[in-house]
Amino acid sequence: MTVVYNLVVVTHLLGLAAVIGGYAAGQPKVSEVMVWGARAQIITGLILVGLADSVHSLDKHLDMAKIITKLVIAVAVAAFAEIGHADAKRGKSLPWMTHAAGLLAIANVFVAVLWH
Repeated sequence: MTVVYNLVVVTHLLGLAAVIGGYAAGQPKVSEVMVWGARAQIITGLILVGLADSVHSLDKHLDMAKIITKLVIAVAVAAFAEIGHADAKRGKSLPWMTHAAGLLAIANVFVAVLWH
C-alpha cells in the first residue's frame, strides 16, 4: 500500500506543478492546465487523507486542523481557477482571478511545509 500512497503523492505534486506552472506561464488568463491541476489537487489530497487515515501500516498521523485549512484553500484555488477560466473563454479576462488562484496555491505549499 505504500507504493499506492507514494504514487498518489506524485500525482498530487504534479497537480501542484500544473497550478503553479500554469499560473507562471498563463498570466493574465487562467489556463486549462491550472484548472485541471486544481481539480487534481483536491481529488488526490482527499485520497491521501483517506489512505493515511484508513491504512494503519502507513503509520501517518493526521492533523485535522491542517487538513481542513489546506482543503479550504484548495477549494478556493479551484473556484478561482474554474471561474477565471470560464470568464476567459467568454473573452472577459480577469487577471485578479489568475493571481488569486496562483498565490493561494503557493500559500497552500507554505501551509503544507511550515505547519508542524
